[in-house]
Amino acid sequence: MSGSVIIKNKIKSFNKSISVPGDKSISIRWLILASQAIGKSRAYNLLESDDIRNTISSIRSLGVKIKKSKGHCEINGVGLNGFNDNKNITINAGNSGTFARLFCGLIAKSENKFKLIGDKSLSKRDFSRVIKPLNKFGIKFLSNNNKLPLIIEGTSFLRPITFEEDKGSAQVKSAIMITSLNTPGETVIKCIPSRNHTELMFKHCLKIPIKINKRGKYEIIKVQGMKQFKGFDYNIPGDISSAAFFIGLTILSNNSKLLIKKVNINKSRSGIIEILKRMNAKIKLMNKKFYYGEEIADIKVESSNFLRSIKCPKKLNTKSIDEFLIIFLICANAKGISEFNNIHELRQKESDRLKVASNFLRQIGIKVVEKIGSLKIYGNPNLKLDNRFEVKGFLKDHRVFMMSCIAALTMGGNFKIHDKDSVNSSFPNFLKILKKLGASIN
Repeated sequence: MSGSVIIKNKIKSFNKSISVPGDKSISIRWLILASQAIGKSRAYNLLESDDIRNTISSIRSLGVKIKKSKGHCEINGVGLNGFNDNKNITINAGNSGTFARLFCGLIAKSENKFKLIGDKSLSKRDFSRVIKPLNKFGIKFLSNNNKLPLIIEGTSFLRPITFEEDKGSAQVKSAIMITSLNTPGETVIKCIPSRNHTELMFKHCLKIPIKINKRGKYEIIKVQGMKQFKGFDYNIPGDISSAAFFIGLTILSNNSKLLIKKVNINKSRSGIIEILKRMNAKIKLMNKKFYYGEEIADIKVESSNFLRSIKCPKKLNTKSIDEFLIIFLICANAKGISEFNNIHELRQKESDRLKVASNFLRQIGIKVVEKIGSLKIYGNPNLKLDNRFEVKGFLKDHRVFMMSCIAALTMGGNFKIHDKDSVNSSFPNFLKILKKLGASIN
C-alpha cells in the first residue's frame, strides 16, 4: 500500500472557485503528435502527473528533445519516422493505458524491437484490441497472452487498412490513426463514436487530410497518410474527468456552490453533464468558447437535494466512461432505481470498476444488482453513515480512491482509504484542492 488517508468528518458548506489540472487525454496526444511534427511545439497547462512523466521519458528515449519549464513544455519535433531509435529500448508506460496503446502506433515504422511494460494494473489489461488492427498494418507483436509485456517490431512497409472498431474505444481508434500518419494511402476506420481529441488535433492543429462521416450508429474516418506537419502550440484545458469529482462533492454537500474554471466540455466527453441534468442536479455551463475544435466552459454547480434516478441512455456510455464511478455514487443518493446497461468497458479499466463500484456501494448499505454489463442502483436519499469503513484492494485505481474520498466527505462515517498515491497518475493535487475547500483529511 502506498499510504492511506483517514476521513472522519463531512465537509462543511463552501462557496469557492477552483481550476483542475490539464486534460490527460489531450496532454498525452499533444506529446505524441508534437514529437512527430517538424519544428518546435509548446504546450501550456500540460498535466503534471506520473502518466505524463512516463510519456515524456519514453519519447525522450526515441531521441526527441523535450524541455520543461515552470510555465510550459517545449518539444523539438523530428518529423514523421524521424526517431533516433537505433537500439532496442524498453518503454515503461506505468499505469497509462492511453499512452501504452498509442505508443504501439507511434513506432509503427521503426524496424527495431521495443519492449513495452507497465505496472501491475496495466499488465492485467487487454492489448488484443490494438494488436489486431496494427497487425494488419504489418506491425509484429509478441505478447503475454495479449497482455504486457509486449515486444513490438515495426516495418518500413506499412500498408493502409480498413478496420471496424466496435467497442467505442478512443485508444484503439487513436492508435490506428497515429499509425496511419506513417502509412502511404488511405486508412479507413468504421467505429462506434468515442472521444474525438485525436480527430480534432489532426484537423485543427496538424491540417492532416481527414474525413469523418456518419453512417447509422458508426462514424467512418478516413486518413490520408505520409503528410508531414509543422509544430504547434496548445493551451490545454482542464480535465472534465478530474472536475467530475468536485462536481459530485458539491452536489452531495450541504449549502455549497462551486465554479470550476476553463474545463474541456467536448461533447464526446461530457456525458456526465447531461446525465446529472437529467437527475435534476443544479449544474450550468458558462463562458463557452471553442479552441482548436474543443469546447471549453466554466462549470457552475450547487448542492442538489432532490436528485432523481436515471435510466442512462446507452448513447451516453462512451461519453461518460471515466466518470461512471462518481455518477454511481450520486445515484446512490438519488430517489428511485438507476439503471446502466452496456457498460462492459468498465471491466477493462485500471480495475474492474463495475465490480469495485458494486462492492463499495454494498459496503455503505446501498442495494445493487450487478450483471456482466449492467448495474442497477437502489438509491437512498436519506442514507447517513456512522460506521467504520476501509477501502482497499482496487489495483491503484486513482478514480476509485477519489470516489471513496467524495463518499466519505459527503455521507459521513469514519473512512480509511488506502493507496493515496494512486492519484499521482492523473491528479496529484487532488487532496490539496479538497483541503482548500475545507475538507479535513489526515
